[in-house]
Amino acid sequence: MAHGEVLEFEEYVRSRQDALLRSARRLVPDPVDAQDLLQTALVRTYGRWDGIADKRLADAYLRRVMINTRTEWWRARKLEEVPTEQLPDACVDDSTEQHADRALLMDIMKVLAPKQRSVVVLRHWEQMSTEETAAALGMSAGTVKSTLHRALARLRQELESRAAAESTAPAAGAFGREERERCAA
Repeated sequence: MAHGEVLEFEEYVRSRQDALLRSARRLVPDPVDAQDLLQTALVRTYGRWDGIADKRLADAYLRRVMINTRTEWWRARKLEEVPTEQLPDACVDDSTEQHADRALLMDIMKVLAPKQRSVVVLRHWEQMSTEETAAALGMSAGTVKSTLHRALARLRQELESRAAAESTAPAAGAFGREERERCAA
C-alpha cells in the first residue's frame, strides 16, 4: 500500500473510530469484545484498503467486515455454550431508565440469530435504509424486510415471555411493567 493510502486510512480511522466502535458495541454485548471486533475488522480492512475504489463506502465495507467477524466468533463460541433453565438477570450499573432500557434491549437481542441481529442493528440503530442494509449485508431488500419482520416478532415474543414470567414472580413491580410497555412500543 502506498504511503498516501496509509495516511488516508489512518485519517479515516481517526475520524470514524467513535461511530465504528458504537456499531461494534451494538453487535456484541461486551465492551471489550466490541473493541476486539473493531480492531480485527480494521486490520482486515487495512489489508484491502487500496481495493475500495469509492472510499465513501468504507463505513459500509467495514460494518460488513465486523458482521462477518462477529458471525465467525459466534459460530466458534456456539459450541462452548451450555443451555440453562433460566436466563441470567441483566446487570445494570446505572439506575437511570435509559440504562435500564438499553440493558434490557441488549439482553433480549441475544435471542436473535446473527443475521437477524445484524439487520436490526443496521436498520434501527444505524438508521440505514432497507436498500443500504441490503447492500451492506449482501442480500435483497425483500430479505431484509422479512428478516427484520421476523426479528422484531421474536423480540416482542421474548419481551412478552419475560413480562409473563415477571408477573408470576412475587416481586413484580410497577417499574418492570412500565419498562416492558416502553420497549414493546
